[in-house]
Amino acid sequence: MTLAVTNPEPLPSPRGAHLQMVGAVLAGEGLERIASIAADHVGAPVAVVVPRVGSPVDAWARYERYVAAKLGGGQPDPPKELVAEVPISSGGKDLGAVLMLGPGVANAGEYLHVAAVAALTEVAVVEAREETEQQLRGSVIEELLRREEVDEDDLLRRARRLGADLSGGAVALCAVPRNRAPGRLLAVIAAERPDALAEAVGEERVYAILPGTFEQARKLAARLSAQATVGLSSRYAAPRELRLAIEEAELVLDVRLVGGHPDPEALEGGTYRLLFRAFASDPEEVRSFYEDTVAPLVRYDEQYSTDLLHTLDAYLSNDCNMKATAAAIHAHRHTVSYRLDRVRELTELDPARSEDRERLGVGIKAYRILEPALPR
Repeated sequence: MTLAVTNPEPLPSPRGAHLQMVGAVLAGEGLERIASIAADHVGAPVAVVVPRVGSPVDAWARYERYVAAKLGGGQPDPPKELVAEVPISSGGKDLGAVLMLGPGVANAGEYLHVAAVAALTEVAVVEAREETEQQLRGSVIEELLRREEVDEDDLLRRARRLGADLSGGAVALCAVPRNRAPGRLLAVIAAERPDALAEAVGEERVYAILPGTFEQARKLAARLSAQATVGLSSRYAAPRELRLAIEEAELVLDVRLVGGHPDPEALEGGTYRLLFRAFASDPEEVRSFYEDTVAPLVRYDEQYSTDLLHTLDAYLSNDCNMKATAAAIHAHRHTVSYRLDRVRELTELDPARSEDRERLGVGIKAYRILEPALPR
């Protein structure tokens, strides 16, 4: 008896390989599977690298650095095992590369080009997923901005689906980019804090909800400060209070936008923070305190182009030292004394008395919070 010998099934054509690759992408197997299919056809290891998508294989990390450097306009040394390279391009812009890492078959280039085209399908899938997630993340923030009361359980559930655990509290961030599109800030937030909920509202402001500690939020704010003016809230433990957190972050931002305080770090704690919280929950209370303390000085300065408020602030900042105050405002000690007398007359509060001094100091802070909304 003669046994029939079955010839191995031939590998599919480049078109068939492309269909395999696209099917793998749609099945959620991603760039790693595209590379595996390509390697089967070219007879050599293959890496499919798109830096914006990330490396699905740890061993590809150095290839990602190589491709990223080229995309950035550099001229990095190619990996020694690199034999052939095909760009992954869309709309005339290179997004990545397919790398053949060893000698392959004669028509390997056809399959590498097929892999590059299939990789664009994966990029499109990732972009669509990111867009959908961004819309969902944005909807949470929009709801916090729009509604005075939220269902805490529903908020926690929706945030958890998006990778943000708000059960342990969160900090709100509000930022205005300087000469940059809001999308750049969102990209930084997504890269630095993938657990955040972030959205651009309108054409100017970016909002984010940052789970975790205030210190973690401060690090992100420092990273963003190179390209934006940033306001942070204090940490709110209860998810139902996140609307107040957003309002507080907006207030901090507004104060910084008008240059209301020479030392931004002072805004992160102490009396300022208490005032921000008080203003978020009861604006009239802060307005009333302002009216009862330094409002007469502000109006007098505006009417007569004087400098009473600045002089008082310098006096309090210099521990009520007349000589140091005079040096700080570049005036004579007699001028300082005269202005402080006017402060006493207009406010009926004496900067020389500790109790009145404390009220005046808090009044100045309240003014800086209220200043953006005060009539001109």
